[in-house]
Amino acid sequence: MVAAVERNTGAAPAVVLADAGYRSEAALARLSELAPATEVIVALGREGKRQMDIDAGRLPHAAAMAAKMDHPDGRRRYRRRKAIVEPPNACIKQVLGFRQFSLRGVEKVRCEYQLVCAALNLRRMATMAV
Repeated sequence: MVAAVERNTGAAPAVVLADAGYRSEAALARLSELAPATEVIVALGREGKRQMDIDAGRLPHAAAMAAKMDHPDGRRRYRRRKAIVEPPNACIKQVLGFRQFSLRGVEKVRCEYQLVCAALNLRRMATMAV
């Protein structure tokens, strides 16, 4: 995703916010190599809320993330993700009533989701024109 942002904009993102599904030592290590200037904030998952003592020798990137999420500024920056990511998903579910895909297969689902996103954007554009 960072490479796609860089290709599309010509610059690496300043900050990357991701949920716990993207947390793996290999992914964090690769990201630190590919985009060293990008600040990465990844949720630790449920275990991160109960326990922040991650073995730094075995998982150095996860330990650094735990330290970052333990700091108020790190938590504040990660909370920003909810304001960016969740509203479009909520609109798709509540306003458009889209709760499951009708088609199967990655390519068909991708096309179906693009139609849903286009419908959401057209709805917003119509509201803005009034």
